[in-house]
Amino acid sequence: MTRWLPAVAETSFVRRTALGVAGLAFVGGAVAGPASHAFASPAEHTAPATVAAVSADSKPAMDKLVPHGTQGAQSHISLSKDQLANAKAITDTARKLGMGERGAVIAVATSMQESKLENLGHLGDMNDHDSLGLFQQRPSSGWGSPEQITDPVYASTAFLKGLKQVDGWQDMPLTDAAQKVQVSAFPDAYAQWEDQAAHIVQDVWTK
Repeated sequence: MTRWLPAVAETSFVRRTALGVAGLAFVGGAVAGPASHAFASPAEHTAPATVAAVSADSKPAMDKLVPHGTQGAQSHISLSKDQLANAKAITDTARKLGMGERGAVIAVATSMQESKLENLGHLGDMNDHDSLGLFQQRPSSGWGSPEQITDPVYASTAFLKGLKQVDGWQDMPLTDAAQKVQVSAFPDAYAQWEDQAAHIVQDVWTK
């Protein structure tokens, strides 16, 4: 059942279709495919090995990143260079899609819950169906090929375009916005990562 051993209690998820966008699954995978979009995987994408400090003037204001305040107890994990690079890829994609800092925070927090920002390949007997990548999307449900889904920019684009279809996502608490896409049996699970996700986005936004 478990694909990851987080510092917090493990949860499992069930999936159902909502708003024409399938939920991505930490356990359960993305049951239905995304709405019709043509995603082009980039030839390459890079991210810095470490998060460099940026001036206060260039950082997005925290009230834009967490406009509703955090909900519930917050979790925190130490991140490797690869995890930071994946967070950077998600943040860059949100900016390129015009979804701003808030979209980046929602996406980063969602990936933290789904994969702890690890670009997971197939884990054999531990794998949940054919779920892969940062957002645990499923090739069998139309999210793309395994190669596409394990491309951080492609996977981020798929998730963010799904989020963009949610009416009023910009004004929702993070866990509500994520839940509209993920359709989890435990809709509050995403809230625990909002504080760390906001600080990650603040650090990497202009890099």
